[in-house]
Amino acid sequence: MNHDSYPDSYIRGILNTAKTVAMVGFSTNTSRPSYFVFKYLLERGFRVIPVNPGHAGKEALGQKIYASLADIPEPVDMVDIFRASEHVMPVVEQALALDPKPQVIWMQLTVRNDEAAALAEAAGIKVVMNRCPKIEYGRLSSEISWMGINSRTLSSRRAQNFGTGFQRMGLGEGKKSEN
Repeated sequence: MNHDSYPDSYIRGILNTAKTVAMVGFSTNTSRPSYFVFKYLLERGFRVIPVNPGHAGKEALGQKIYASLADIPEPVDMVDIFRASEHVMPVVEQALALDPKPQVIWMQLTVRNDEAAALAEAAGIKVVMNRCPKIEYGRLSSEISWMGINSRTLSSRRAQNFGTGFQRMGLGEGKKSEN
């Protein structure tokens, strides 16, 4: 996989299938990016499980915070990493020890670790680096186009409504591909 550029179908496929997300490096500080993404994904119907050893046992927006991936008592589809690139490998190693393994390792903006990505891909796990699921969801669902941002997605079809409010759009199926 070329981690410098991802096809929209690859990202859309991940966001349409990964419904339980473990967020490693979650912050309870409401002005931190991890909190924005956490809240956004919850509002879009994802089950988001915050992971931060410094806040283990507490709750954020009704979700229990866990100390590590191993402490989560349910399977996770995706591990979203809000840690510096040099701290990614131990998180990926923890993810690989889970049973069942997650389907996706997602590294946030500015986070890239090619060695950890290769390890995850060798285990059959999809990897996304240097991207934000909140931004990608907004771009692919046309939510951000409401604000005049070029989403690189052009369609004459109306975005699928996902709930109440004018910015609750769904991803839809996108173009069918053989990938």
